[in-house]
Amino acid sequence: QVQLVESGGGLVQAGGSLRLSCAASGRTFSSYALGWFRQAPGKEREFVGGISWSGASTSYSDSVKGRFTISIDNAKNTVYLQMNSLKPEDTAVYYCAADRRGNLLRGIRYGLDYWGKGTLVTVSS
Repeated sequence: QVQLVESGGGLVQAGGSLRLSCAASGRTFSSYALGWFRQAPGKEREFVGGISWSGASTSYSDSVKGRFTISIDNAKNTVYLQMNSLKPEDTAVYYCAADRRGNLLRGIRYGLDYWGKGTLVTVSS
């Protein structure tokens, strides 16, 4: 059974940092890209960032570029999202996803293969 399990969410003040983790299990992910989307209350789910399994390719949304960094530990089957300089508008449920078709790295949320259940990040002003 494939699972993507997110952790690391919580409450942080504006300007602070958090690191999210997504542990992937249940299959071999070497042909997949992994990444993060987020959904704020009343808004659509949006792309945050993605990384290829090798780590050679990354992509970010404009809203987080320069503040968030995505990385991967192949030995642990885990992808990380380091979030710095957090803003109240970063408040959302953050979801991990896996994709083998290239859509994730293009920021497309439809048709991805696997999703986690999400972890809540709240940034107070």
